[in-house]
Amino acid sequence: MKKQAFNPYLPSWEYTPDCEPYVFGDRVYVYGSHDRFNSLMYCLNDYVCWSAPVDDLSDWRYEGVIYRKTDDPLNPRGNACLYAPDVTKGPDGRYYLYYSLDKFQIVSVAVCDTPAGEYKFYGYVHYEDGTRLGEREGDEPQFDPGVLTEGDRTYLYTGFCGIGDKERSGPMATVLDKDMVTIIEDPVFIMPSEPYSKGSGFEGHEFFEASSMRKIGDTYYFVYSSVLSFELCYATSNHPTKDFVYGGTIIANNDIGIDSYKAADLPMYYGGNDHGSIIEINGQWYIFHHRHTNGSNFSRQDCIEKIEILPDGSIPQVEMTSCGANDGPLSGKGEYPAYIACNLFCDTVCARTGWEWMPPEFPKITQDGKDGDEEQGYVCNMKSGATAGYKYFDFKDTKKIKLRVRGYGSGSFEIRTGLEGPALGTIPVMYTNVWEDYESDIDIPDGVYPLYIKYTGQGTVSLYSFTLE
Repeated sequence: MKKQAFNPYLPSWEYTPDCEPYVFGDRVYVYGSHDRFNSLMYCLNDYVCWSAPVDDLSDWRYEGVIYRKTDDPLNPRGNACLYAPDVTKGPDGRYYLYYSLDKFQIVSVAVCDTPAGEYKFYGYVHYEDGTRLGEREGDEPQFDPGVLTEGDRTYLYTGFCGIGDKERSGPMATVLDKDMVTIIEDPVFIMPSEPYSKGSGFEGHEFFEASSMRKIGDTYYFVYSSVLSFELCYATSNHPTKDFVYGGTIIANNDIGIDSYKAADLPMYYGGNDHGSIIEINGQWYIFHHRHTNGSNFSRQDCIEKIEILPDGSIPQVEMTSCGANDGPLSGKGEYPAYIACNLFCDTVCARTGWEWMPPEFPKITQDGKDGDEEQGYVCNMKSGATAGYKYFDFKDTKKIKLRVRGYGSGSFEIRTGLEGPALGTIPVMYTNVWEDYESDIDIPDGVYPLYIKYTGQGTVSLYSFTLE
């Protein structure tokens, strides 16, 4: 890689959740919805695309706006949002973008000659008689389309199923003809929703939203967000539209389920809905997903983690890290932005992001300025007991740490390499309304460890960056 790779892997001022990654040619392209910083609702911005060389996941390039919400004939005033999309390469070699508008429970399609060019509206998924999918009597509402093309057939996966909603039966699979919009096999349910899941094997991890399909060998992997919302699970089958069996959790955006460094049920980040998928890049498998920032549900950022597909086809759950796609742990020397925290918590833990239940003292990742301003993110609202965690570093002869801090607080930061470990250094900080540097000698043992930075004291402070020397 040209440089180290971090999470989030895009710039800290970019908010493109619901990520669907694909390799087209020698580049990885990521498609998703587009949140607005400091917004009060989801997906207010137009679709954009980012890409990177397959051999360098540290080198992401902005491809620009690929589709505007006003491009859909149903949305000339732009008062409907573009929800999570997916892209597939059709049998004619063109690229097809599938999406749903938030006020319409149908599936729209746009097309482009290149992966990241300007997509043009193409049509709506419909039955042979022209009735749009989702509008025929007996149809269930369409949401979050995921697509997989094999030969002249495209499999479309859709659905949204809340807990206790008996009017939603489960995720749907619909087969489309080679024109990419005409239905040749009516929708079928590939797994049950929560009210109908007893005895299915999906209990506790039933489908909620975020359909995404991948094929590995002869096995179809259906990746989805479960009713817990903060986890991405998978189910497998040898057929694209039936016989799916629950596989497990791939990742949770609060690390619930991970018991390697803490109790399995202890959240280490403020989680929320998740959406993403798996992909193989240069022989390595990854999970792309998103995390929540700004103390809300509506400013989400893309992250990536390496995963392993075992010989039996299973995928063990992986933890959230700061290094993501990097070639191993981060260097134990250098300056790092505080926003790459993969753990963020305080004395009162919180599994889900939300105004009504998040404790007011909870730290959060934010930025100065408004949406679109290229301002580096940082961790704010650090009151006594707040901890930012970073994983992992390869420490070698690291003897000093410097923090860049701002805020009206008077206390100190404690530096640890384990949640319960001793403080290896303490850095006093004082009231300041501009970014100030504070440093201290520290003796971190050589080896691969996380780094935890905990604030204790009065008031509230923000952490912009830390430097290891």
